[in-house]
Amino acid sequence: MSVQDRGPSPTTPFIPSQTARTAERRQPGSAARGPALAVLRIVMGLTFLWAFLDKLFGLGYSTSPAQAWISGGSPTKGFLGHVQVGPMQSTLRDWAGAGWADWLFMLALLGLGVALLLGVALRPAAAAGTILLALMWIAEWPLARSTSAGTATSSTNPLIDYHLVYLVVLIALAAFAAGDTWGLGHRWAKLDLVRRTPWLR
Repeated sequence: MSVQDRGPSPTTPFIPSQTARTAERRQPGSAARGPALAVLRIVMGLTFLWAFLDKLFGLGYSTSPAQAWISGGSPTKGFLGHVQVGPMQSTLRDWAGAGWADWLFMLALLGLGVALLLGVALRPAAAAGTILLALMWIAEWPLARSTSAGTATSSTNPLIDYHLVYLVVLIALAAFAAGDTWGLGHRWAKLDLVRRTPWLR
């Protein structure tokens, strides 16, 4: 048997050929996954941050300058004060305009926006976002065809609306470490506190 006919020595580490490495890199979607998730993360971050800024300063879109938080308006009163559907409608109306509700709502919007834009703390952001978006889904209660006053709702789907879509996106971004591409995810993960407490990742 010639040297060329012998198999690899048991002690010789296997080194993939250049062809194998090239084929691995060319797997469909593998190269685009990181940037695609990063774009989705940034878009979601801007969505939450815009909502925060609009309610804080009253930029004239969903919030008028007179209703701005810095002008004495309440970020939750307009939304929760008119809830007329779902099992929590009376409770949510009671929360409308409460100081603690305004602060928690605005801090959640700001925290989600900053975390997503920077690509850090995506797991806590996903947890907080799940609670926020689930409560907003309950407030709109797309299962209902009519309100408690008997008027038709604007629901077009009894289960899935944009709140649940955003919720799923947040969980996916955290699960796939979307902050590692075009974000500070890698640096965040190397912090001692994050290493000791992986759920902060």
